[in-house]
Amino acid sequence: QVQLVESGGGLVQAGDSLRLSCAVSGRTFSSYAMGWFRQAPGKEREFVAAINRSGGSTRYANSVKGRFTISRDDAKNTVYLQMNSLKASDTAVYYCAAKAAPTIVAVRQWYDYWGQGTQVTVSS
Repeated sequence: QVQLVESGGGLVQAGDSLRLSCAVSGRTFSSYAMGWFRQAPGKEREFVAAINRSGGSTRYANSVKGRFTISRDDAKNTVYLQMNSLKASDTAVYYCAAKAAPTIVAVRQWYDYWGQGTQVTVSS
């Protein structure tokens, strides 16, 4: 069973930065495509960023492009989401997800494993 544990959320001011981490259990982390999603109160969970299993390809939602960066460290079984120039509209619970796949996965329903989420609150 694959387990994902997010960390790094918190309360920040607009314009600040945060780095989220997602630690993945298991020995096959390098075979997983990884993604970050977020869910604001009263809204559906939406795609934020994804990275393929080699780390050579990434994709971002238009709303975060140029501000967020997804990366992975296979030696640490961890995927990161560096968030810069945060806005109040970025406030949400952020979830990481994993799927054993060779390509980018940007569709929420295609992911097999999910973390419990970490709250990010950006005050204006």
